[in-house]
Amino acid sequence: MAMAPGVSSSTDPNPLEDHGTQIDAPGLNYFVFGLFFIFGGITSLNDVIIPKLKELFTLNWTEAMLVQFCFFAAYAIIGIPGAKLVKKLGYMRGAVAGLLTMIAGCLLFIPASQYVTYPLFLAAFFILASGVVIVQVVANPLISLLGPPATTHSRLTFAQAFNSLGTTVFPIVGAAVILGSLADVTADQLSGAALEAYRQAESEAIWQGYLGVAALIALVAAAVWMFRNRLKGEKHEASEGLAGLDLLKRSRFGLGALCIFLYVGGEVAIGSVIINYLSQDWVLGQPESVIGWMIGLYWGGAMVGRFIGSYFLRIFSPGKILAFNAVGAILLILISTNTNGELSAYSLLAVGLMNSIMFPTIFSLACEKLGPRAADGSGIINVAICGGAVVPLLYGIVADANGGNLALAMIIPIICYAIIAGFGIFARRPA
Repeated sequence: MAMAPGVSSSTDPNPLEDHGTQIDAPGLNYFVFGLFFIFGGITSLNDVIIPKLKELFTLNWTEAMLVQFCFFAAYAIIGIPGAKLVKKLGYMRGAVAGLLTMIAGCLLFIPASQYVTYPLFLAAFFILASGVVIVQVVANPLISLLGPPATTHSRLTFAQAFNSLGTTVFPIVGAAVILGSLADVTADQLSGAALEAYRQAESEAIWQGYLGVAALIALVAAAVWMFRNRLKGEKHEASEGLAGLDLLKRSRFGLGALCIFLYVGGEVAIGSVIINYLSQDWVLGQPESVIGWMIGLYWGGAMVGRFIGSYFLRIFSPGKILAFNAVGAILLILISTNTNGELSAYSLLAVGLMNSIMFPTIFSLACEKLGPRAADGSGIINVAICGGAVVPLLYGIVADANGGNLALAMIIPIICYAIIAGFGIFARRPA
């Protein structure tokens, strides 16, 4: 049977690459884990910033979700150009370019806070996310090349656990620094000069936090630059068609890209509202500044699940595990929205555990047998991450249309997880 260039036969145990494209660079695994940690942590900080900006600018849910829209829209706009940049510069130099772009985005929070302008905050999120996209285009295929072919599913899931470590640590610290600074008064109680002064004072914690993040990224960028010549055997194949979009003609890859769109959208939608959801009277009834740390439980569940999942993915079909977790997420959401108190709170937080293996598993299932076109596939997958822009915005629209009912709007992530479960069943056998 004829095969596309770069695609190995069905008997090749390497899910992503031909044997000849494996890169020999001892020790770089740990370095790439650090990249996963950084961009994971930065992404999860949005969940802490949203309640803060929603209060400061008295936004409705649709307006508040523009934070995620601007952040994840970068994946649609930068994903393919980012893949081209990485193929031109190479993995390590491409990572440095992404990290420098992230620093620029972090620094833009300073004027955004000083001028107290919501559109400027949104611009900062977009630039920061553009750097994250480039780094992620590097990290996903690179970790698949730095080890034995037969353990790619497991290794990518293990690397994603470090991503989850970042998503756990960053929001806990961010909640203490950013949400903990909320004053006794709120923006809707002020007007005129008093409102402007309040917003400027309360937004200081935001730019100070991102200035610290910029310093951390600068250290990582310097370290990456020192390793820029470590890769041996790196090669890339020219794109077919329009920047690799021809890959979407492969049903397995096309469906996988759709599921990445839905998974990221569902996960981000829940994470974006979870602090406000838990603060509702019928759930925990506590202010955001008190329960803000609990967002770390949502992302921490994903971290624990990825460490556990990296083991089970060696034993069971990745597709079946994906379907199992997607159904589990649906059941937990239904329990949360139909109960109250701690049961409602912790069942929704436990959705993070179900999310754990979804991204790496969908990614590796979709990209099986791409060979030297892994960078193209990673670029397309990163475009699909723009689901984090669309689905949360749709969630906000549904919530606002129903009087701010966050529980009713959970129908949106439920639909996402249902489609993902179907893909898991479809892709339960190797390509």
